Amino acid sequence: METLLDLSLTQCSQFACSIFDTEINLLAEEIDVLISEGFNESSVPDQSGKCFIVTGANIGIGFEVTRVLALRGARVILGCRDESKAEDAITRIRRITSHVNLDILPIDLADLVSIQDAAKHVEREVRLDGLINNAGVMAPPLLRTKQGFELQFGVNHLGCYALTSLLLPKLSETNGSRVIVTSSVAHKGASIVWDDIHADQSYKRMERYAASKLANALFFFELDRRLRAVASGVTAVGCHPGIASTNLGRYMGPLQVLNPIAKIVLNSAAKGAWPALQAATGNIQPGGYYGPTGLLGIRGISGEVARSADAQSPELASKLWELSVAATGIDPGLPPVTQ
Repeated sequence: METLLDLSLTQCSQFACSIFDTEINLLAEEIDVLISEGFNESSVPDQSGKCFIVTGANIGIGFEVTRVLALRGARVILGCRDESKAEDAITRIRRITSHVNLDILPIDLADLVSIQDAAKHVEREVRLDGLINNAGVMAPPLLRTKQGFELQFGVNHLGCYALTSLLLPKLSETNGSRVIVTSSVAHKGASIVWDDIHADQSYKRMERYAASKLANALFFFELDRRLRAVASGVTAVGCHPGIASTNLGRYMGPLQVLNPIAKIVLNSAAKGAWPALQAATGNIQPGGYYGPTGLLGIRGISGEVARSADAQSPELASKLWELSVAATGIDPGLPPVTQ
């Protein structure tokens, strides 16, 4: 029988890490149990007959949102850049049950032409009950979209703005449909560099990420104001996943080695999906903002949460809206709110 004395140093290290990881997960679960009131996966009602688009659906939070909605009976369209990865995600869900209605929408949020093509494809759908803008990038080196926008602002905000704007007519056909925009705790304290929006002069990756998340918060705030002003049947709502241990932070370099330790405070992808699921299917306030309610807003049960004052500034929101129209050439035709 093999004993610890027979194992190599590497094997012993792996064994110890495995035990530590298990204990960390158990402790994290115990923390979540302490906060039991709110919205979680079991709160999602039956979604039979409904149709949702989830961007970034092949991995992480997007995958978990897709999984839950599909298992609740919804038709879910996976908006993904890589079709093979989308197929893999569908295969994983069908291992749970084959009785799911899943499809793929090829889309690259770093390319306005791809977004326009995707929106045309969605016109064929019988109905659209929800657009869950989940896809994003976090802290890459300075990169640019097909149209030359700084990647984080271009994908996280302008891609989201463009897709939402183009799909509003389809969403409007179904009364009670929702647009969900994913922000982040990083939006607090962030500021948008208005005179260098595409990082032509300087680039600090985390500051640009935070700015893109403030833009997300401003976008759904302004979208809600404009939709309500015209008595639209579409509702705009925001969410954030807390800080989840997902692939989003793949550009974080050596810091990724801290993931096992960080699990005690970070949300899993499955739990990080709860705010988006609440925003998409729960009883919500139009224009509301939903996220984890435990451990400083980092993890836990989902509920309505606070956002920064800047994220609710009509002046900043209107300024961002006009900038977005000018940058993308896409105007949803919703008039500004005068009061």
